Amino acid sequence: MTAPSPVPTWEGEQPDFGAVPPRAKWRYKPRRAFWRSRLVRGIAVITVLALCGLVILALVREETGTEGFLVGLGLAVLPVPLLLSAFRWLDRVEPAPWKNLLFALAWGAFASTLIAIFANSFAVEWISSATADRDSADALGATAVAPFVEETAKGAAVLLLFLFRRRDFNGPVDGLVYAGFTATGFAFTENILYLGNAFGEDQEIGGTGVGAVTVGTFVVRVVLSPFAHPLFTSLTGLGLGFAALLPATAKARRVRMTLLPLGGLLLAMSLHALWNGSATFHPMAFLVVYGMFMVPVFALLVWLAIGSRQRELRTISAELPAYAAAGWLAPDEPLALSSMRARSMARAFAARGRGKPAAQAVGEYEAFATTLAFLRHRARRGQAVPDFAAREQELLHHLWQRRPLASPALSYAARATGRVWTPPQYLDYGGYNPYRS
Repeated sequence: MTAPSPVPTWEGEQPDFGAVPPRAKWRYKPRRAFWRSRLVRGIAVITVLALCGLVILALVREETGTEGFLVGLGLAVLPVPLLLSAFRWLDRVEPAPWKNLLFALAWGAFASTLIAIFANSFAVEWISSATADRDSADALGATAVAPFVEETAKGAAVLLLFLFRRRDFNGPVDGLVYAGFTATGFAFTENILYLGNAFGEDQEIGGTGVGAVTVGTFVVRVVLSPFAHPLFTSLTGLGLGFAALLPATAKARRVRMTLLPLGGLLLAMSLHALWNGSATFHPMAFLVVYGMFMVPVFALLVWLAIGSRQRELRTISAELPAYAAAGWLAPDEPLALSSMRARSMARAFAARGRGKPAAQAVGEYEAFATTLAFLRHRARRGQAVPDFAAREQELLHHLWQRRPLASPALSYAARATGRVWTPPQYLDYGGYNPYRS
């Protein structure tokens, strides 16, 4: 009788599993709860948002009538591409995934408007029955209830992305962009309702098409204040964005993680209440609030957004030289990658020399390098993800695959944009000068 083979120990020799079939042919697989599947969760989210969309659009059509609904829809959609393009431009350094942006847009257009329409109606009816004064109930609903309900409903989308898509939520710019997409969707649906009702009023006074009431509503809501809802909700997004910057080692981190978003939400509600109150009580108050509060706050947010984007570019220029020193990047690449103009020039240079696929490869290289810089930056701030080493190696692998096309283009762009000093052509290079006779 032969002695049995020694059993491998955990610390030493490992068993040989060479006979195990490929993973695709496994018969026995680890069981997972079906609700943990990404596909199931994605289908559930899409289904819920689609149902909300069907319900809210049906309610709006019932309120405005079919003709008013179509007119409101056609007019309300006009500012949407401009607003979305502005927020997408702001997010050019490290673009957020489209699935996150589409979720924010759909939540704002369907879920948050559905919540707001039911909650606002319930609150106004309750106040009206309690006070027996319908006009006061409507005024209180517009100035107190609506800001609380609407900003909470819109802010919920940004909070969900902060909690469940934390990898794609890195700072104030992400908060602004997600809040902007959510609020743009909300304003779109709300504008359909207001413009459709305005069109109905024009028909009641004997009009045959778009009349003065519709034009006036369009000017106020679409021309003068298309940024109103994005402006309010951006304050909530900024609160969550600044919370995302807190290092894991910061003192009283939990308190700040709570106070910053709550502070942003309260500011959003306050500005929203001020705006609604100005439009409710007196026409001149609307102009005063518009000039003294809305425009300055909007300018302040634009300045803050551009400053945050410049901070992101400085992060790239600070983090990537470590990889250049290790040989993963050319010395000039961090300088080019920290300039939006140089990035664009590198893609154009690759397209002229190698065609569109080369430009696409350079764009992918820039995206991977940006992600790598922020990954390292978060690790240095004490926010390293558990699989930091594996993700870093994966990003370096993607960069190495595209380096033959991207590195020359970025080096050229760094010199062409003045990010790297280039000696004049008439200098003597090692004894050789083509301009010497």
